[in-house]
Amino acid sequence: MTSLLLELEASGTAVLLKASELYLVELRQLTPRFRTAVQRGPGIVELELDDLLVNLRELSHWPTEDVEWQPELAALVKDSLQAAVEAEAQLEDRANAREPMSDEELRQALGADWTGELTAFQSRDIIKLLSLRHGANFSVPGAGKTRVGLATFQALRTRGEVQRLLVVCPKAAYESWQFENRTCFSRPLRLQILDGKADPNAELILVNYERLSVNETALAKWLSAEPSVMILDEAHRMKRGTSGVYGAACLALGPRAKRRLILTGTPAPNGVQDIQNLFAFVLPGQGRQAVSRAVAGGDLRYASQTLRPFFARTTKKELDLPPVTTRVRRVELPPLHREIYSALTGIMSVRAAENQSNFDALGRVVMYLLMAATSPALITLGTTKYEPLSYRVPPIEVPAGATLYQLLRDLPDHEMSPKYKEALSIVASNAESGRKTIVWSTFVRSLTTMSAMFARFQPATVHGGTPDREDQIKRFREDPDCLVLLSNPATLGEGISLHQVCHDAVYVDRDFAAGRYLQSLDRIHRLGLQRKTTTNVTILASEGTIDELVEQRLETKLRFMGSILDDPEVEQLADLEEEPAVGGVMDMADIRALLGYLDDPINP
Repeated sequence: MTSLLLELEASGTAVLLKASELYLVELRQLTPRFRTAVQRGPGIVELELDDLLVNLRELSHWPTEDVEWQPELAALVKDSLQAAVEAEAQLEDRANAREPMSDEELRQALGADWTGELTAFQSRDIIKLLSLRHGANFSVPGAGKTRVGLATFQALRTRGEVQRLLVVCPKAAYESWQFENRTCFSRPLRLQILDGKADPNAELILVNYERLSVNETALAKWLSAEPSVMILDEAHRMKRGTSGVYGAACLALGPRAKRRLILTGTPAPNGVQDIQNLFAFVLPGQGRQAVSRAVAGGDLRYASQTLRPFFARTTKKELDLPPVTTRVRRVELPPLHREIYSALTGIMSVRAAENQSNFDALGRVVMYLLMAATSPALITLGTTKYEPLSYRVPPIEVPAGATLYQLLRDLPDHEMSPKYKEALSIVASNAESGRKTIVWSTFVRSLTTMSAMFARFQPATVHGGTPDREDQIKRFREDPDCLVLLSNPATLGEGISLHQVCHDAVYVDRDFAAGRYLQSLDRIHRLGLQRKTTTNVTILASEGTIDELVEQRLETKLRFMGSILDDPEVEQLADLEEEPAVGGVMDMADIRALLGYLDDPINP
């Protein structure tokens, strides 16, 4: 008689442990050994598939050997273990690795249906990925990761190893995958953008991260019906792993795919945990431990060499891009602005101390301080949600006895924000030379304020609530009188190229999200730039404010990412050249830094 049965839950993305009546006590004793285990009945426990794969050895504590595995689950576990064995062998026997495939062999592997042209570095990356059962492409934006992903799938399909491809990506990337599908195949793959039931005849399904969890069951069946490849595009979207909705869905579906591939140019925007979660998808049950072992000694160069067999990367240097000049202009707060900022810092210090374990509350503290470093008036309510600040020229005197709220509300009557003044100066100077500028700010009200201030440059504005986003972008690209684009990295940081028309960027503010910062930089610095093109990035920072803390935290994150990828150019982005002025997303280290800053804002 079977004492324990392991089978896939009906959705196919979780595992059920079913014990016979004689072994209910033993099941209760086994349950705490799995992080995600939940009791579903007297003798039934449910847990995440990835949890089972990570902790398989815990089953050795079961008192009898008469354990039965559902064949489908057994096959998934066997495949995962085999992939881990192969990965371990690659690490231990790198010196005796097989000769890589030649370019001619790659052309033959792609078959007659493949019509897409490949650069030398794209061919190299495809060959590397084909040598792996599962892998990652960490090439910089603009290196053609979409085409590399399709070519890797096509070579595997020509070999007869796989039949279909699931791509999880942001909506903004749909156009790129559709274009590459039309361009690279004499007979394009039958493509479905998932908006309901998965088409059993589709060869390529595109689904965005937001819809992945609600379609988990249907996609699990679709992946299992034929040998499949699963690609995560902009894979840093699932960097929170099982603690995030996107990551949990990706990790649940991953083992269903015969081949797994992740694509992202920013694999570790907040440090080691991000890359651990990415590799947990690549190698379920083993990936997280592999990264942990690699970085355990603190030697990031060693960690890079240890992880190198699992990923391909094309750098900006290999793309032969002209260098980007990144400068910081530090602006001094005018007296009233400084007084208000200091008062707000005191208030926020108390609020943060009371909410040290509340990420949402601490996120609001950061948001208010970032707003205040630009203009404290952004914190106040307008007549509409995104009402622009209205600056009085010339300013009027500050009335005696005004309350803090009155000073916040009326600050634009008394002083001009030094950041807005500086941004206006840069945009005007560029406009005189016929150069367009993209101005980044985290806050929509800041964008609407600058839109009013920069009216003579006919700005285009794009944020999450912009109804005519495509028209605004088209106007910036094509209208010679539209000399400035105002946007935030969360909205326009991915999936768009502006390097053909714009070579200047200004950051009015930045937050702790290193990945978003890097992604937004790449909107104007990517493959296709003329060799003599000068790309200028200017970061505005208010002296003695949270801007200095953000700069320190981003520097730490960029140096980590550059070290783990063995890419000095990423590290160099942390080295900001000083230039004189002429006119949410936090990890535990960010929180510690924030609390330290609030304790001593003079020396962050």
